Amino acid sequence: MNGRRAATATRRPPVRVASDSGGRSVLEGAFALLEAVERTEGAGLTRIAAQCGLPKSTAYRLLEQMVELGAVERRSGGYRMGPRIFRLGQGWQPHPGLRAAARAPARRLAALTGATVTVNVLREGRTLVLDRTPGDSAGALGRGADDVTYPWFTAAGKVLAAAAHPRLPPGPVPAAWEQEARAIREHGAALDRQTVVAGVCCVAVPLYGPNGIPLASLALVTDPTHSLDRLVGVVQQTGRAIGAALRGR
Repeated sequence: MNGRRAATATRRPPVRVASDSGGRSVLEGAFALLEAVERTEGAGLTRIAAQCGLPKSTAYRLLEQMVELGAVERRSGGYRMGPRIFRLGQGWQPHPGLRAAARAPARRLAALTGATVTVNVLREGRTLVLDRTPGDSAGALGRGADDVTYPWFTAAGKVLAAAAHPRLPPGPVPAAWEQEARAIREHGAALDRQTVVAGVCCVAVPLYGPNGIPLASLALVTDPTHSLDRLVGVVQQTGRAIGAALRGR
């Protein structure tokens, strides 16, 4: 068989995704459902369907299919995210090798300071915690310190927004943002003194990829009894170690 015939024989038909009764593709409907389940953690079918704008019959059919796949699970008459989504999400990172490069330096920083150390990214106007290394004093932090998503204006988000572009945050920003972003770039760090979560303070620095562009942030999360200014140097040193490991890869 010549090359042309072989290519014709192995060519696969295009994938077509059916539409639900709302005019969206089934794939779009499934992701809308997953987002609604995440927002309404443990809610029932009626609320979830209303949240994503799907008919209850369509929402029920898709939810039950996702239950069988382990993407969603039933709990006390409602639905919540399943273990399969958790496993898939844990594998994502903005650059190959970031988790591996940050692991040992983050552990050393947490052991040295007793504070929690996180690796974060800025996506869709939110600060997402990619990895968290608890320190000895992690239990003393206030409620909300164990969340995985925060507003963009955490120190971990601001240091990325400032390093990438002063107008990166979506939507309206404070009038003083450009001045604040300039100061963050000049100091190479952002500080958060209980701005987002009461009782939680933070020092964050950018983590640069091999191309010199910030791809994540390193944050040290502690309580108000610690001097953030004194912690900036050691956090920056750890950030440089992670950057060197990324360049080495």
